[in-house]
Amino acid sequence: MKLLGVCWKLLRAAAHAVYGFWTIKILFPGLGQAHREARVQVWAGELLRIVGIELVVNGTPPAAGPVLLVANHISWLDIVVMHASRHCRFVSKSDVKNWPFVSTLADGAGTLYLERESRRDAHRVVAQMAERLRAGDILAVFPEGTTGDGITLKPFHANLIQAAIEASVPVQPVALKFIDPATGATSLAPSYVDDETLIGSIWRTLTAPGLRAVVTFGVAQGAEGQTRRLWAQALREDIERLRRV
Repeated sequence: MKLLGVCWKLLRAAAHAVYGFWTIKILFPGLGQAHREARVQVWAGELLRIVGIELVVNGTPPAAGPVLLVANHISWLDIVVMHASRHCRFVSKSDVKNWPFVSTLADGAGTLYLERESRRDAHRVVAQMAERLRAGDILAVFPEGTTGDGITLKPFHANLIQAAIEASVPVQPVALKFIDPATGATSLAPSYVDDETLIGSIWRTLTAPGLRAVVTFGVAQGAEGQTRRLWAQALREDIERLRRV
């Protein structure tokens, strides 16, 4: 019976993904930016509901840009969870551009791509981010650079935070966590770290007896004369504190 329930979730999630693909290909060309963003947010929220994840949003998401959201990184689900909380444009590794189907969904959500091993490309992306921030966008980055275990934060890389300094816009810290609603304890079901496989993470997520995604928005802040490295460290401390809310 449990297997049947998981298969039903998978089938509905797959159908929802196809619907998202169709929306981007057919409807998005005729929609304005605000309507596109609203559809992405609704689509993400519906996907969470389909797979049985309750979304809880604490704090105040930005009403409008420009602002750079900085969040900790736990799972492949993080982007969906943040989109469901507040639409934003992510900076993602360039590999995603080569993933069939997924790349279309990422493009539809306005993703910017980065060659992580190239310092020259990092400069290009920072310049592009600064340009988009000056245009009023809400951008989001995961400064850990990779997923963590959901318990301990990795060091924050400061490179992409430079975009907020160059554009003179605020940064808003965002803390993500997944918990077991029955116990209130951190859930490792959605984790996708080290040698864990995506299939394994998806399976644990779908078979979890209950799962709650908690997104806590901190207060947007300016650089206040800090270097990008000092600001990155301060933001890491803010997110560590927000995770305990």
